[in-house]
Amino acid sequence: METLKSDISNYRNLLKHYIEVRDEQSLYGAEQISKMFIKNNVPPEEIINLHIQALEELHPDMPDYFRHSMNFLLEIMISYGIAHQEHHSLREEQSELKSEIAMAAGMQETLLATTKPEIDCLDIGVVSVSANQMSGDYYHFLKGRDDSIGIAIADVIGKGIPAALCMSMIKYSMDSFPEATMNPKTILKNLNRVVERNVDAGMFITMFYAQYIPSESKIRYASAGHEPGFYYNAQTQKFEEIKAKGLVLGVSPEADYRQYERVIHSGDMVVLLTDGVTECKQGDRFIEIEEVLDVLNQYSDLPAQEMVDKAYKHFERMQNFQFRDDFTLMVLKKEADGQ
Repeated sequence: METLKSDISNYRNLLKHYIEVRDEQSLYGAEQISKMFIKNNVPPEEIINLHIQALEELHPDMPDYFRHSMNFLLEIMISYGIAHQEHHSLREEQSELKSEIAMAAGMQETLLATTKPEIDCLDIGVVSVSANQMSGDYYHFLKGRDDSIGIAIADVIGKGIPAALCMSMIKYSMDSFPEATMNPKTILKNLNRVVERNVDAGMFITMFYAQYIPSESKIRYASAGHEPGFYYNAQTQKFEEIKAKGLVLGVSPEADYRQYERVIHSGDMVVLLTDGVTECKQGDRFIEIEEVLDVLNQYSDLPAQEMVDKAYKHFERMQNFQFRDDFTLMVLKKEADGQ
């Protein structure tokens, strides 16, 4: 407090000296006092009030209009000081929130990490990029004792930290299921119970779950309201939609899921994706699904990972490097035996 009183006294003396002399030394002294005001957290309205008091002492015959103008400035600074303090507090809160979100995003990346499996005669490529720090998309691979591979791709209707927590719960639920429940319809039925019991009623999850059986070159699959995938028939050189109906996870505890299957021949492909792919925009229009398939066809002679990477870069450039939604694209390519 004594230091503050000394600064106030110095301010008055410097003001008097500057009015009389108007030299650079006075301005330098004012700069040092302003630093001390900041250090002592002196609000701007108190500095204005100090200035008015100093002027009245130095010039008691100060004109009324000048005194009124200074009082007007004081009122302005009172409002300004309150608004500035609120703004400063808000910026601090935003900074803390950004830090927490960045930490949560790092935790999400760690918790949802999955390893792309190495499977004879099946080439897998996947790219998943979040539009913001926290992703609402999710993919996961599970390895069965019979060498079968479980493949999940999902999208949370909802974003941010709640979506990340929800996805973490889904992953660890899947990892905890016993071996006997690896078939797609059972996986989705069990997950539906988990989501319905533990997730807020306003948050739903779509998922496509597939099980690849290498010994039979067969894929079994089921869908919980997820974006349709596509099957590329190498013999006809055409894509067709993978039709699989099922209720979104978490809507009804009694939901049941139908399971489908098909044999995958050499050169065939299965394309799985989230709506961030099909809802890409070129200018003001949403692209057609045929455009997505045309892009994939352009790179179909590449290894699966290069294929999805090239497709992602294509759509990234199309949208001026700014995705509006999370983007996840997966390609499963059946190779010839011994390739």
